[in-house]
Amino acid sequence: MNYDIIVIGSGPGGYVTAIRAAQLGFKTAIIEKENLGGICLNWGCIPTKALLKSAQVFHYINHAEDYGLNKVEGSFEFPNVIQRSRGVANKMSKGIEFLMKKNKIDVILGTAKVQKGKKVSVTDKDGKVTEYAAENIIIATGARSRELPNLPQDGKKVIGYRQALSLPEQPKSMIVVGSGAIGVEFADFYNTMGTKVTVVEFMPNIVPVEDEEISKHLEKSLKKTGIEIMTNASVESVDTSGEGVKATVKTANGNITLEADILLSAVGIAANIENIGLEEVGIQTDKGRVLVNEWYETSVPGYYAIGDLIPTQALAHVASAEGITCVEKIKGLHVEKIDYGNIPGCTYCHPEVASVGLTEKQAKEKGYEIKVGKFPLSASGKATANGNTDGFIKVIFDAKYGEWLGCHMIGEGVTDMVAEAVVARKLETTGHEIIKSIHPHPTVSEAIMEAAAAAYGEVIHI
Repeated sequence: MNYDIIVIGSGPGGYVTAIRAAQLGFKTAIIEKENLGGICLNWGCIPTKALLKSAQVFHYINHAEDYGLNKVEGSFEFPNVIQRSRGVANKMSKGIEFLMKKNKIDVILGTAKVQKGKKVSVTDKDGKVTEYAAENIIIATGARSRELPNLPQDGKKVIGYRQALSLPEQPKSMIVVGSGAIGVEFADFYNTMGTKVTVVEFMPNIVPVEDEEISKHLEKSLKKTGIEIMTNASVESVDTSGEGVKATVKTANGNITLEADILLSAVGIAANIENIGLEEVGIQTDKGRVLVNEWYETSVPGYYAIGDLIPTQALAHVASAEGITCVEKIKGLHVEKIDYGNIPGCTYCHPEVASVGLTEKQAKEKGYEIKVGKFPLSASGKATANGNTDGFIKVIFDAKYGEWLGCHMIGEGVTDMVAEAVVARKLETTGHEIIKSIHPHPTVSEAIMEAAAAAYGEVIHI
């Protein structure tokens, strides 16, 4: 069974890679051990957004009076909310099946292991092993919830994101360890649905990769909704011997004990590099990631790696872009290297957070003289009409040349707006060009133009 390209893993890195390879005329196969679509479609990006939408609708129902509507007593059956989320995920996974057939990609179900000589062995559910060969093997096996030694996951009382998506009943209380995108999104969902949530974050700020002003604003917003947040704190140990969990938390003022029904460990991810043949083939790794060159080829020619396996941002859209770049380079097309400084990041809690480029602190550390503009959504007509004025847009420009160094947003719908900044930065658009680009009224997107105007002392509406 010989192919031009075999892709191992069918997440947003793998399946996109396979489709682009097929489009380019390569005879392509994709190997998946579980469900097409990988973690993102089945246990990550998509089902979490479905849960958050249910929470948002529930919030609207309970705040109907804010919109001049009669008060409604909102209620729900927790299993139905979970079931809707799983249904959305299943629908998307079936969509990937359709795309594989449409593009004439062979789908091989089983557990893959790379072999020397550009071969892959696949063990199916019955234990049968079949060997396949390809000129190019692209590894896209993704990642899983990272486990800390002092926070072993039992899948019942101490859980990862996968179990958090499919709990049989809603917990009355939950401790969330880690306040990155995964931790904050689940904290927001469960809190909105009525669970008492406490977030424990080791760093001084929640969503620590974001601009500090955004982090502080989000913390304030989440606390207003009832979420308890502890920063500069770490869970030292967990006792699961009783009915729920008891977590010993180290704080600046000494150790305290938190009790809850469930503890969600959201302390990052670990790449799936074990037991896939890397050592036997001689593929080099470092600090739990596969080492690749600028075109994603590993230390062994003909073997490539993309996505969460390699030391780049562990985001679905990054994995997709890496896969497309990889196969286009294999084809011999003229390909641009990915600009990892222009990757947007999004967190889908309420209010949403979106950003691209340098934070204000990073820009100063790099020696830029900067102009900073901010526009509060409370001054936006559309946001006010929507009843969602919590948040602001922050833009950072190089004072000398007008280069758009960074854009940081918090507010309803900002994850759909950040692409403007990504494209503008790609095209080397200046601050004045954004100001002079007429934005439609009334939209929340006007806030980007207004923030740019604020940086140059030209803002109209504040």
